Amino acid sequence: MRFLATVALAALTAGCTTSETATTSPAGSPALAGADTCAAVSASMLGAANASGKWVPGANGLPSFCEVTGTLSPVPGSTIGVVYRLPASWNGKVLGIGGGGWAGNITIQAASEGLKKGYATFQTNAGHDSTNVWDTSWAANPEAAKDFAWRGIHEMTVAGKKLVEAYYDQPHRRAYFQGCSTGGRMALMSAQRFPADYDAISAGAPVYTLQVQTSAVLRNQTFAKNNGGFTAEDLALAKSSALASCDAADGLKDGLIADPRQCNWDPATIQCSGAKNATCLAPAQVTALRTVYDGVRTPDGQWGMFPMSRGGETGWSLFVGTNGAGTDPSGGGGLRGLLPLIFGNQPIDLATMTLANVQTLRGSAFAAMYEAKNPDLSAFFGRGGKLILWHGENDPGPSPVGTNDYVRAVLAKNNAAPQSMRYFTLPGVEHCRGGPGADEVEWLDALDSWKESGTAPEVLVGTKADGSLTRPHCAWPTVAHYKGTGDANDPKSWQCVARAAS
Repeated sequence: MRFLATVALAALTAGCTTSETATTSPAGSPALAGADTCAAVSASMLGAANASGKWVPGANGLPSFCEVTGTLSPVPGSTIGVVYRLPASWNGKVLGIGGGGWAGNITIQAASEGLKKGYATFQTNAGHDSTNVWDTSWAANPEAAKDFAWRGIHEMTVAGKKLVEAYYDQPHRRAYFQGCSTGGRMALMSAQRFPADYDAISAGAPVYTLQVQTSAVLRNQTFAKNNGGFTAEDLALAKSSALASCDAADGLKDGLIADPRQCNWDPATIQCSGAKNATCLAPAQVTALRTVYDGVRTPDGQWGMFPMSRGGETGWSLFVGTNGAGTDPSGGGGLRGLLPLIFGNQPIDLATMTLANVQTLRGSAFAAMYEAKNPDLSAFFGRGGKLILWHGENDPGPSPVGTNDYVRAVLAKNNAAPQSMRYFTLPGVEHCRGGPGADEVEWLDALDSWKESGTAPEVLVGTKADGSLTRPHCAWPTVAHYKGTGDANDPKSWQCVARAAS
């Protein structure tokens, strides 16, 4: 069905896809052609249970756009809320946006970058309305669980492409997806399960298996064991000691460890010889640190608890119960609410969860549906798809070690991977953002440039929002090394060198 058969062509020709000035009236009055076209959006356009369009005049740096909301119900029991934002001046490309935690993301904040750059943006609640990122109660509905695990993003994308073609009276030219954390898992799921949905994908800090959640549980247990908890001051002591040992390995002391897996600092070097004081760590604390630095594997050789990075200690408490209480703000990364779904009536306590329980969880039907661990991307790469993965080295949630493992698996499985995938590790960056590292990178521009030019990015420049830090991020397996002279905030003062095997 063509959208607005009698109205749209004239309205769109009048200016909805030309300049913003041509589609808006003086301040205080509604947009003309754009508003009329937007108001005519119908549920049938999306194949949705409901849909409506609202014209939003440009403000606060954003262009004018049509905001289309609706509900997709591909099967009974599925209610996928979607929001599409269609800018007055469109660049011919669409951008899918991932969620965070155990939630989708329909916020204007998430769409702002794409809208400013002329993209039509696609967003979804991923099948449930809860915005509490640790809430998993909705998963008791099996269709909601499927929507979040794999179906929601795909349905959002298919419907969005149809909407865009009808609204602008022409098909999209490029389709990109970007997300971090849960959004990174959604990105990988798209590449694995629906390889034709997107032309290029950015997956940051992907929570792509339940090992992220089991890591949170086992880390809490580690710090609770034998009074191995830490105060903020203890964590700062560990961090400063690790930095003193490893910071300069990249040629510059700047508060960042470029490759934490090459840092072998042993916390026993600051173990107290007598009573605990501010300048040393108790034996139980040393044991806890060694355990979280090394990680823990299950009997079948898989990670039960991913390692944590030396140099990132002061950022751990956001996701980990470092105080030794045995709990964390996330409830084991949201795992608590999933226990009845996975274990049924078997009583499982996060405080005493065993490695055998971890193996059962990883082998569950829920894990098989939810995890985006398949390294076979041949269908995605085969149609020209491009994949950028990235991870902050100081991430206290999903570990960069897990993303490293996935990258290696993709390289081993796909001959096209060296030409079609790039991976960047960001020193000092925490979960998706934050930490002392250069956490702001133009991932969307990198995707677009790669797809349009055919030249893969080998170095991407990161900055801090306040302008205090600029660093080049080198494509894995290389890492940035300071040349020894020049302004450290000038990327030309750095070079990409081979990193040691890890």
